[in-house]
Amino acid sequence: MYENNNISALRARMIEEKPELGSPENMTKWWLLGTSGCHLCDIAEQLITQLQAVQRFTYEPVDIADFSEPLMMEFATTIPVILTPTKRLDYPFSVLDLQRLL
Repeated sequence: MYENNNISALRARMIEEKPELGSPENMTKWWLLGTSGCHLCDIAEQLITQLQAVQRFTYEPVDIADFSEPLMMEFATTIPVILTPTKRLDYPFSVLDLQRLL
């Protein structure tokens, strides 16, 4: 798990390329970075759903294919990735790992 100011900078770069991520409601959400057809991304969504059954939080699925190639390539080999406003968690992760992000 990564924790530092780089997460804020990374999220800012993503918002620059996809401005709708900068909406007030998206700023506090977790972002699940993935892409269509990614079976690991489907598993990550299932893990999030399991955690949401006991802990209330919201997330936004974000398709990395919507970004420029340099930004997309930062995630291409690590998706699915969870980005909270302050932390990054690369796959593989469990429900327990997700719970620690709260």
